[in-house]
Amino acid sequence: MSSYSCCSSPSKESKQVESLSTLLKIVSEESRLKLLCILMKGEHCVCELMNHNDLSQSLISHHLKDLKDAGIVTNNKKGLRVYYSLTEKGQHITNQLFKI
Repeated sequence: MSSYSCCSSPSKESKQVESLSTLLKIVSEESRLKLLCILMKGEHCVCELMNHNDLSQSLISHHLKDLKDAGIVTNNKKGLRVYYSLTEKGQHITNQLFKI
């Protein structure tokens, strides 16, 4: 049984499994996947993202916060608007996700 260290706590592999599980939960939500797909093409503000989704401003902002907390997106304030774009980690993840 010791050969399955990824399943036993508190091994390094166990922490990696936990981290991957959290990431998969975040990116598996359909609306977040749509946002990631749009952000693959460049930075956008929430108002622009609303034009491409049937989601409210508050729901898009909530999804973006979750993606930002996961290190997948970053934001940049320009005047009164906040623009979101993929981080390097986010670019890597979306390239892998949308290869399928």
